[in-house]
Amino acid sequence: MGEAFKISSFFHSLWMNTMNRCLHAPRALRSGLSALLIFAACMGQTPATAQGLVRQFPAAAKRAVLEVTQPPYVLLNGRTEQLSPGARIKGPGNLLVLSGGLVGQPVLVNYLRDPQGMIHEVWILNEQEARQQRSGMEAITNFIFESSSDKPPTDDGKTPFDQLPKFPQQ
Repeated sequence: MGEAFKISSFFHSLWMNTMNRCLHAPRALRSGLSALLIFAACMGQTPATAQGLVRQFPAAAKRAVLEVTQPPYVLLNGRTEQLSPGARIKGPGNLLVLSGGLVGQPVLVNYLRDPQGMIHEVWILNEQEARQQRSGMEAITNFIFESSSDKPPTDDGKTPFDQLPKFPQQ
């Protein structure tokens, strides 16, 4: 009986030490995939939970309607602007969005400029964020109300030459 045990253990050791080690791979693969799925379920946000997310924006962020015309050029409240070279556009779920995917789609956004004046940070707003009040969407008028007609015309330094107020010749 002792010799039969030695022979069987010999064959067993041959079978266990061969290159065919795929016998244990499916179990490891299943446990790895299940761990990955559990992690994704716990950490990932679904679109439904992203809808209720209200992000905190910097105090300097302004509101506008942004439409990408031809990246990096955009229309910001109807005026041509440019995205900075490292501009980041974040969607309603706070995931990065490529500017090429927004071509021709006007979206309500909050944005920040970089020191050169180009648009650097953009957040596409969800419904709850759009309800919050933020500066930047003030109406731009090209007429003067009678109540403000008694004030002298002023120049803020940004007005193009051909649009400067005309003063009487002296």
